[in-house]
Amino acid sequence: MATVSSGAGADASATPDETPTPDTRMSLIYETHSEPLFRFLLKLSLGARHIAEDLLQETMVRAWRNIDHLSSDPETQRRWLFTVARRIAIDAARARQARPTEVGAVDVSRMPTTTDHVEEIVAVHTVHDALPRLKPEQRTVLIDLYFHGRSTAEIAARLDIPEGTVKSRAHYGLRALRAIVGPTDGV
Repeated sequence: MATVSSGAGADASATPDETPTPDTRMSLIYETHSEPLFRFLLKLSLGARHIAEDLLQETMVRAWRNIDHLSSDPETQRRWLFTVARRIAIDAARARQARPTEVGAVDVSRMPTTTDHVEEIVAVHTVHDALPRLKPEQRTVLIDLYFHGRSTAEIAARLDIPEGTVKSRAHYGLRALRAIVGPTDGV
């Protein structure tokens, strides 16, 4: 291993005849090669900074693990680091392709339910049979609200009545509908 002169990057406590410590060598390697290595990895990761940073970190960890075997020649170090970085980038790309795409937390409320379609059909049929037995103004409001998906403000504007009246008709209409249909399980 060659000695490092007391110039820039050399350990201040080291004399010209002493070899620098592994910490000092690693600091010098990082200072010398991290910027061009990061730019190289940024290109390999198609501009994804977080991936390039991870790859640079892994490259520097490998350099640290092999610090005793690395040449003290900056050009030889550079070639070794770029080769290691390229291999790490290839391995990371292969690993991303091999595993399925990660997704965020699943919102269970948006997942389709596995309900019994027969119960839905019976419920729709029961409500359909009960609607004609409601007062016409209550029936109109409930149909607009639940079947056409209109808001209370839209219904009020359409029927030219106050919004509070729409809410009242909906409330009493649902109450009357429950009385006609009778008690249901879970409702």
